[in-house]
Amino acid sequence: MTIGEQNMEVAELYSQQSYLECVSTEEPIYDAKTTSTELLDRGYMQYGCPHYRRRCRIRAPCCNEIFDCRHCHNEAKNNINVDQKHRHDIPRHEVQQVICSLCGTEQEVGQICIDCGVCMGRYFCETCRLFDDDTSKKQYHCNGCGICRIGGQENFFHCNKCRCCYSVLLKNSHPCVEGAMHHDCPVCFEYLFESRNDVIVMPCGHTIHKSCLKQMQEHNQYACPLCSKSVCDMSKVWEKFDMEIAATPMPEPYQNKMVWILCNDCGSTSEVQFHIVAQKCPNCKSYNTRQTR
Repeated sequence: MTIGEQNMEVAELYSQQSYLECVSTEEPIYDAKTTSTELLDRGYMQYGCPHYRRRCRIRAPCCNEIFDCRHCHNEAKNNINVDQKHRHDIPRHEVQQVICSLCGTEQEVGQICIDCGVCMGRYFCETCRLFDDDTSKKQYHCNGCGICRIGGQENFFHCNKCRCCYSVLLKNSHPCVEGAMHHDCPVCFEYLFESRNDVIVMPCGHTIHKSCLKQMQEHNQYACPLCSKSVCDMSKVWEKFDMEIAATPMPEPYQNKMVWILCNDCGSTSEVQFHIVAQKCPNCKSYNTRQTR
């Protein structure tokens, strides 16, 4: 049997499978009479870009140019050297054409090259037009998010109110915030929903890049940039405030001065004695307060 006939049968074999959302073929099933592992695995992990290991490139439907992946497109088209009027992101779900990295054949989106018969990505999502040979990422498609994510579907759940995926460890404990990840990181302003960097949920329910939160804490910033609630247990810090206030008596004209405060942590409003160091919330004992009048 010729290579061409083998390729035709391989394509037919894959076309019979049902790709409702995405197909992960880390261990593809082969018909011994028509093909072999070597045919599909040629060039495995040898092609790709800094973002993905894959054996195809994509033609961007927005500008009709060829790129290794959507991230390569977005980086090139949103570069500071590009005229602001021409900057844009690729509509990932609208990609229609891919180019095989081995034989150079341009074709409609599919997992198997119609010409040389190579598998262009062991993980393939028809919805997201995503190809990736590195299945150690444990990719999966989330119907709720409408995109592919990594980390293994068994380790995450989709929250319909937050409209994003969270670790199963947070399933019964995370505070729901409408569209929690459908906004920019409050520190670096990258869109969190599609970010490739680790995102964490703060106790208040707002989300932020893990690295950005770490940088905040390195600069002694421990409050959410959006709502000002404490992002970690501050009880030890409040004890030090207690000692400092006890060791710093106010001058006589200010000893009986009263002010109104709003607690950023519990939201209560109280009238307390003024102190130059800080004002303590009588409700939750937090010093994360602001003077209102």
